[in-house]
Amino acid sequence: MELKTASTLVTGGASGLGRATARQLAERGAEVVILDRPTSHGAEIAAEIGPNVRFAPADVRDPEAVDAALDLAEQRAPLRAVVHCAGKGATVRVVEKDGSAGSLADYEEIVQVNLIGTFNVLRLAAARMARNEPVDGERGVCVLTASVAAWEGQIGQIPYASAKAGVVGMTLVAARDLARKLVRVCSIAPGIFDTPIFDRHGPEVRDKLAATVPHPARLGRPEEFARLALAIVDNPMLNGETIRLDGAIRMAPR
Repeated sequence: MELKTASTLVTGGASGLGRATARQLAERGAEVVILDRPTSHGAEIAAEIGPNVRFAPADVRDPEAVDAALDLAEQRAPLRAVVHCAGKGATVRVVEKDGSAGSLADYEEIVQVNLIGTFNVLRLAAARMARNEPVDGERGVCVLTASVAAWEGQIGQIPYASAKAGVVGMTLVAARDLARKLVRVCSIAPGIFDTPIFDRHGPEVRDKLAATVPHPARLGRPEEFARLALAIVDNPMLNGETIRLDGAIRMAPR
């Protein structure tokens, strides 16, 4: 897909996987809108990456805010690609260590952000793409973010694993649904990546996690996620697939 005449949206673009993806899209000449929480550093990150990057504050669950971000993207060029990286985690057990039932409120919050938020962004972006003029037989592509937790969620990850399994489940269905609109849908399922979530941990925790990855025995780099996202955008035969990006890791129960 030719990106120099396209606009793109990256959710969760103020940090981690999204930030690396926004940077690589901008380097390819695309117009980029970073969507992230109003409290994020999205405006500063957009200015740092370059003049073809702008920031739209939004919660991915908010239809009006997401639509406003899509309006901003379409001001400069047709929306051709979305990379949805926004997400949230929390620790919830079915039965907590003190014997109490796991928090339904926390479970709902994580599923709302990671699954309902994904569908909200997907449906609103795909509706915009469906109005585009086809270029080389396609109108657009949506890249979602799942997780290896969809298959091997660890103890305490039940809301996150549930939501990411939902993202895996929606990928093929959405791709089939949007095929007549000439819009592709794929997902990336990252393993353990070096993102700001680990900033509060010392090097010994990072080293221990890195040692669990068979090869390469290190944490994934956000730039590697971004490279795969752009490869999906570029390759018109990639559709309906969830691709593990994990160095062959299979997560242990804890």
